[in-house]
Amino acid sequence: MGEALFRHAIELAKEHGCGLVQLTTDKKRPDAHRFYDRLGFVASHEGMKLSLT
Repeated sequence: MGEALFRHAIELAKEHGCGLVQLTTDKKRPDAHRFYDRLGFVASHEGMKLSLT
């Protein structure tokens, strides 16, 4: 179901002239990374955050 939803959203983005689909994901989620890899996403950036709690 998740894969179908993503593929549909990506197709809609293409149809509306979008040139890029970008997402963020936690480094601690290897299953999610495999899912995104399977959809064709490529790791390209390193994110940073500062927790204040």
